Amino acid sequence: MSKSILAFFTIVGTIVGAGVFALPYTFAQSGVITCLIYFLILTPVVVLLHLFFGEITLRTKEEQRLSGYTQKYLGKKAKHIVAASVIIGVLGSLVVYIILAGDFLSILLPQWLSPAQYSIIAWGFLAFLVFLGTRSVAWVEVLMTSALFLVVAIVLVACLPHFKTVNLSLFNPAKIILPFGIIMFSLVGWSAVSEAEDLLTDKKKLKKIIIIAVSLVAVFYCLFAIIISGVTGQQTSPEALKSLVSVLGYKMMIFGALFGLLAVATSFLTLANYLKNNFIFDYQQPRYRAFGLACVSPLLLFLLGLRNFIVVISFLGAIIGLIEGVALILIYLKARKHGDRTPEYALKIPKFVPYLMLFILFFGAIAQLFYQ
Repeated sequence: MSKSILAFFTIVGTIVGAGVFALPYTFAQSGVITCLIYFLILTPVVVLLHLFFGEITLRTKEEQRLSGYTQKYLGKKAKHIVAASVIIGVLGSLVVYIILAGDFLSILLPQWLSPAQYSIIAWGFLAFLVFLGTRSVAWVEVLMTSALFLVVAIVLVACLPHFKTVNLSLFNPAKIILPFGIIMFSLVGWSAVSEAEDLLTDKKKLKKIIIIAVSLVAVFYCLFAIIISGVTGQQTSPEALKSLVSVLGYKMMIFGALFGLLAVATSFLTLANYLKNNFIFDYQQPRYRAFGLACVSPLLLFLLGLRNFIVVISFLGAIIGLIEGVALILIYLKARKHGDRTPEYALKIPKFVPYLMLFILFFGAIAQLFYQ
């Protein structure tokens, strides 16, 4: 496999995750036209944010991550804000995986326990693996991402005979704000840009790979959401799969839920271990306390009532877009003037574009938070 292809799949695999399951519900509730307009606005914004991250990486001699770049170009206070956003984003994602694990298990074993009870059982098993130090290795994650694409493709093909345009909602003004946070959450994957850059010998290719990767994922998302919502209409469930049981049959949904569960499990292990190590190495926390903060905290949030898949993803998308997106824009503007190496690519965009992006992220996030 060439390094360019590996870099491409690194970015795609990071972007495609839990958010994909929320999109059919979003299209069904807000309307196809509404969501497509959001994609037309937010996809270029997110592509540019990934490109900004790539150029920041190429303009900086030392290899860092977002928090490190924030401290270098914006100062320590800004670093703490971005670091808090990253921690909130990871914790929120872990809550999402706990919710999804319960939903998928309730499809596989519908007669035994409630989704919430299944979520707690899944958390217990995965947290035990994190405590032991077991983590999702890179090739397993790539395998699960590839399997998830395959399963989604099979489900979409099975859905086509049941697709009816009459089931599609075109526009719902009451839910016009709903898509912002969900689509932002679904498209974000800039944490993989540094890894993709490391893989490439010819760094100039990073720009093209980012544009193609984010754009193809956006097209895939739209097709997936339109087809599923065109089958189940207003009955589309928040995680998409459960509402398809009555249409495609239980056996097909066992197939989909099983791979969805495996993908959620590998993502949980990766993120929980990342957060645990973050607390150990960056904040000098003891191992047991780091484990508690990384694994017990999301369970407590779940038990306290944070169980609405759509609400959690909407909030996370708004926060990540507002804090990390704004930080990336400001870092990019600083790095263009104060970077310490010549980048392999330099964007040529009108001066007003970064400020227009700031407006979109601020307006969208504030509207989303008030809507919630």
